[in-house]
Amino acid sequence: MRSKSMFLSSYGTIIALFIVFVAFSLLSPSVFPTLRNLLNITRQISLLAIIATGATIIMTVGEFDLSIGAMASFGGVLATGLVVSGMAIPLAVLLTLFFAFLFGLGNGYLVTRFGVFSFITTLSSGTMLSGLTFWYTGGATIFGGIPEPFLWLGQGMLGPLPVPTLLMFLVVALFWFLLSYTEFGRRLYAIGGNPVAAELSGVRVARDKTFAFGYTALLAASAGVILASRLGSAHPTAGGSLFLPSYAAVFLGMTTVRGGFPNAWGTFLGSLMIGIIANGLTILNVPFYLQDIVTGAIVIMAVVFQSLGKIAL
Repeated sequence: MRSKSMFLSSYGTIIALFIVFVAFSLLSPSVFPTLRNLLNITRQISLLAIIATGATIIMTVGEFDLSIGAMASFGGVLATGLVVSGMAIPLAVLLTLFFAFLFGLGNGYLVTRFGVFSFITTLSSGTMLSGLTFWYTGGATIFGGIPEPFLWLGQGMLGPLPVPTLLMFLVVALFWFLLSYTEFGRRLYAIGGNPVAAELSGVRVARDKTFAFGYTALLAASAGVILASRLGSAHPTAGGSLFLPSYAAVFLGMTTVRGGFPNAWGTFLGSLMIGIIANGLTILNVPFYLQDIVTGAIVIMAVVFQSLGKIAL
């Protein structure tokens, strides 16, 4: 029993991913397993994987950030508004990401300096950010007058691969390396494992945890910018739908690659699982609202796998 539980905890996501892929391939052999559709899936999950990588970082230090959906919305709105107003695209994107990073650092400072629970801090700051987004747009969608080079971020191609797909792999690979092979990453895992022991070992827990919040916000805003580019418009609530699936991807990723711990490649596989299910259900003409039911079930399944692994240990 113990070995079976540990096996599920370590490889549950990979097994489920294989089963789901084979099932949809059999149900729709002429559409689902084609190269064109597989590339489409990578494009569809690119935003989810990027924002979920941010969620991975904050969960590595044992915290949650409930403002990432609001930040994704704000990032898309701010960058789009700036480029429509005539600002150079690179400058508009950099200013958006800089603001996001500072916003995340502010969340981290409140959590570490004043001991406020991250749930409360990020829920409150996310609510404020949503209000700021609506104020900036007047509650309307920004569209029209968006320069073509900005749309390339979300709609362009580099050879046979969509630009969002390439950006996704770049982000995942970068933060996989950061978490797995740098001193900063090892400190983050130490903080998530036992912050008191990490502090006694010389880790500056407050500083590193604050930077984790900063990186999380930065990636959420990055996803929002790419989303606005893909849609050719920016809506004040566009990023909200990414919140639950992003944490679902992280929980699923904790059952693979590095069992029991948040990790970038595991999160990518979790995002791929969610994307394959959504794509397969769409091809089979299953009502869209059932995807929310499936996503919720996926989160429960991931938590159960984690519980089984802990019991086995």
